[in-house]
Amino acid sequence: MADRKFTILDLIDLDLKEHNSLNLRCIGGRKGLGNPLNIPDLNRPGLAIMGFFDSFGNDRIQIFGKGELACLKKMIREGNLDNIRQMFSYPIPCCIFTHNASPDDVFFEIAEQARVPILQTDLFTTEFTGRLMRILSEIFAPRHSIHGVLMEVYGWGILMLGDSGVGKSETALELIKHGHRLVADDVVDIHCVNGNSLMGTGANKIIGHHMEIRGMGIINVTHLFGVGAIRERKEIQLVVVLEEWDNNKIYDRLGTEENYMEILGVNIPKVEIPVKPGRNIPIIIETAAMNERLKKMGYNAAEEFNRNILKWLESDTARSVYFGADDII
Repeated sequence: MADRKFTILDLIDLDLKEHNSLNLRCIGGRKGLGNPLNIPDLNRPGLAIMGFFDSFGNDRIQIFGKGELACLKKMIREGNLDNIRQMFSYPIPCCIFTHNASPDDVFFEIAEQARVPILQTDLFTTEFTGRLMRILSEIFAPRHSIHGVLMEVYGWGILMLGDSGVGKSETALELIKHGHRLVADDVVDIHCVNGNSLMGTGANKIIGHHMEIRGMGIINVTHLFGVGAIRERKEIQLVVVLEEWDNNKIYDRLGTEENYMEILGVNIPKVEIPVKPGRNIPIIIETAAMNERLKKMGYNAAEEFNRNILKWLESDTARSVYFGADDII
């Protein structure tokens, strides 16, 4: 659920573009625009209009398509308003009419008394419900903010983590110069979508594409490198942890062990990269991104290396190395 109360007015005011636009406008019941929306789900109230209120999903947005509107008009023509009044006796967040449809005046009067806003959209019902469910799933998705840098490298969303001063921003700057794109620097806002994927954005849209480079100060990535060097959001597919080189620590040299980091209940592949003078960290991160893409395509270089070593050990060539001619009977 969203961290704060999300109201119907917030839904109307969402800044949505193109295929995400809901084209919503309020045509009645404006006193109820402050009604909270607590559940990211929809309901088609055809059964309620007919008088069947068992398991009525009143706490959801009520969608009126052509079928519901035809049923509603029939009930009003017959003077049967009891079912409509009973429907509005439940706490309803709002009613939305698709296809630019509008109910009769008596419906507006009942909704106004119940403080339920009536909204309208020009979209078809199936198109509108698909867009609205997608948007609600993002609004109510679990969220978490983390200190790090989110980059898109070869189309792969990489979240760079590490202690302050380890070189995350400098590494990101070098990756930008290589043609990759910055999503967020310093603070990354993460939300879980559909329970199995993590989307990352900048925590603040105004300062999201600015970077702090120690010794230089704040730079505007968009102005320096162009709009092609940034993007607004990206799925997190790999976590790269930068840490100071520790001579006493044993680092993975084969890559056969799969490490993961859990964020909001989702396990993301994790790579730990030790940092010391002379190591080209941006090149290593680019290689890690390509290697992860190969793994998703079914190719694992470390596993293939192990298989080739085992085949070699079982071969005659390997045995001749360990056994001299005098040892062979």
